[in-house]
Amino acid sequence: MIKKSVAGSIVIGIGLTLVIMLISVIFLYPLLTLLHTPANIIDEAYSYISVVTIFVGVMFAYNLCAGLLRAIGNSVMPLVFLIISSIINVILDLLFITQFQMGVQGAAIATVIAQGISVFLCMIYIYQKTPILIPQKQHFTFDQELYKELLGQGFSMGFMMSIVSAGTVILQSSINGFGYLIIAGHGTARKLNSFCMMPAGTVGLALSTFVSQNKGANQKQRILDGVKLGNLIACGWGIIITVILFFLAPILVQFISGSTEPTIIDNASLYLRINAPFYAVLGILLNLRNSLQGLGMKIIPLVSSVIECLGKVIFVALFIPILGYFGVIICEPVIWCCMCLQLAYSFYHNPYIHQKAA
Repeated sequence: MIKKSVAGSIVIGIGLTLVIMLISVIFLYPLLTLLHTPANIIDEAYSYISVVTIFVGVMFAYNLCAGLLRAIGNSVMPLVFLIISSIINVILDLLFITQFQMGVQGAAIATVIAQGISVFLCMIYIYQKTPILIPQKQHFTFDQELYKELLGQGFSMGFMMSIVSAGTVILQSSINGFGYLIIAGHGTARKLNSFCMMPAGTVGLALSTFVSQNKGANQKQRILDGVKLGNLIACGWGIIITVILFFLAPILVQFISGSTEPTIIDNASLYLRINAPFYAVLGILLNLRNSLQGLGMKIIPLVSSVIECLGKVIFVALFIPILGYFGVIICEPVIWCCMCLQLAYSFYHNPYIHQKAA
């Protein structure tokens, strides 16, 4: 059954990858225009995003391989391959941008190559160490119930991410109106933001596998204990990163952006310092959402994404025109709090969990 599930995931993933590539080729530039991307950066934005979307299959392959390894309890090797990929990415960024003068397109190519190397390493490891994950020709036969379940779970998570991305796109359209300096500062802050949130995201992903495994073994108390520990880790990391960014945000922004422009440094630093105290909330949010997915819930995590998207629409329409870039800064922390409340209620009132807690 494992090999048949892997085969189904490969088939579905290839199909969706081809659809994404086709859509990006047709609609990418019009979408950038629709988002009011400044004329002086739209070509560079297109050159970067087009490379990444054309090779989106590489990203799919890594996520599939890493997800398969985590599903059988091996969370160490995907992390090792990710670290190797990140180091290679940084080296290639410096080489392509500073030596070959390839600009932002060079950064995109570096990302694709680094991810490709990570995929190659994952596949070698799976071939040598976990042959149970390698499907054979007979495993690619169509199984209606299996494909229905895979598509149900996949589209649930896919729609969730799509709704989140749609909200981010709407928010970005508002940011684009502040000019290229604010865009550059916000982009730098978002990169640092993503890096700082990695521990929280990693714990959340681990909980998804942990919860599903323990539900299968009917170990309800272990699920509760695991989620509790994950939330404590999120709070601890939130405190640590808040202190770090309070003191070092300007230095980190200058290092990442390579700019000494006060507008870039000041706005990016303010963004990081205000967002940092809410990383704990985000960590708990991700823990609960991934845990609900581990319990087999498809709709409830989707509802949280709808809340996020609607929240960003409201901020773009009502608050950002009044508050300016400060409205952008506080947008996500406010939404995270609302989402966290909804997910906490849904998780602890889940019939499977609530029965144990009672």
